[in-house]
Amino acid sequence: MSENWRKAGWAGAAIGVIAAGAAAGVAVERITVGRGIRRKARLALDAAGDYGSLRGAEGTCRAEDGTELYYEIDEPPGEPGRRGRPRRKKPPAATVVFCHGYCLGQDSWHFQRAALRDTVRSVYWDQRSHGRSMRGLAQADGEPVTIEQLGRDLKAVIDATTPEGPLVLVGHSMGGMTIMALAEQFPDLVRERVLGVALVGTSSGRLSEVTYGLPAVGMGAVRRLLPGVLKVLGSQVELVERGRRATADLFAGMIKQYSFGSRDVDPGVARFAERLIEATPIDVVAEFYPAFQIHDKTVALRRFSDIPVTVIAGDRDMITPPEHSVAIKDVLPAAELVILEHTGHLMMLERPEAVTALLSGLLARTGVVPAAPAADAPGAVSAEASGATSGATSGATNVGAHGRSTARSAAHPGS
Repeated sequence: MSENWRKAGWAGAAIGVIAAGAAAGVAVERITVGRGIRRKARLALDAAGDYGSLRGAEGTCRAEDGTELYYEIDEPPGEPGRRGRPRRKKPPAATVVFCHGYCLGQDSWHFQRAALRDTVRSVYWDQRSHGRSMRGLAQADGEPVTIEQLGRDLKAVIDATTPEGPLVLVGHSMGGMTIMALAEQFPDLVRERVLGVALVGTSSGRLSEVTYGLPAVGMGAVRRLLPGVLKVLGSQVELVERGRRATADLFAGMIKQYSFGSRDVDPGVARFAERLIEATPIDVVAEFYPAFQIHDKTVALRRFSDIPVTVIAGDRDMITPPEHSVAIKDVLPAAELVILEHTGHLMMLERPEAVTALLSGLLARTGVVPAAPAADAPGAVSAEASGATSGATSGATNVGAHGRSTARSAAHPGS
């Protein structure tokens, strides 16, 4: 292998992680422990962990270009009928549709799925070219991926799984952008059927300005070179994937550094995140990346002005920094904004109890589930602060409707 392609292999490892919520840096423990031991540890974690093992009723539907999209439906236990009396037909129950992020898959919602599967009807799906869905046929014909196309994919999934009844839409990162694209193109659907929306670690635009924690000066050069580098890497899949596998330890350290905001993440969870991200081929990474640089759905956000919206951010998220969630709040002043402290991009894995509690709160506000006794999301603390990101002492800053905040306290898990 030439020196240039050796460099490309390392670049492929770095770009693959940056695309999913990671960037640079190797954890010290990865250096001080032998490679063979680390490999055995990864295999042991793969065997022992049950993350991503939850399954529902399987199905597929076709996107507009013929791409087969895979989904699963979790149906809560049915209510037993009263003997001798025919049960009256009830209106359709609300369905919660979960949309995952870039270089992930529906299994990234593992903890939320485990908590909610006996409570609400839920749909989990894999975006095109991710998870168990087919590689995008339009992309095979040379068409670029667009966020608008992802919004139409979501519409196809809704049509197939939930043709009627109320909806609650939940999206992480790219999944949140997908929901915004749905609202932009299908405003009648939002107005008539969507009860609430949760936007988790996502952005409505200006992603081209994100520095991923790197010096701003250096990022200018990276942005100029990255499209060309990605194009080359995407055209040499086998070679780049070999390089990425050869740098597995670096890859794992980078994921941990940039996907999580705390050092005490369960090793099994960290390994689960690795598996999700490393399953995404480099050519898929290359296909999707340009779409984020031109993503702008600020106007589309206004479609959600009249429904409950929960916005969740991590204060150490370097992929969609908390300022992007604050920008969403600025467009939707009635939205609830919660910024989790010591938390990175994969917050639904890093702070599963807090994220699940916030989603449960949204479901209660929309009437999908009964309201629980007043309680805070685990690990959340609101501050007597006027700004959405200032004044928190631990857990999270919670800024509710119209920017009001109240002092609360709760234990912060894992900090």
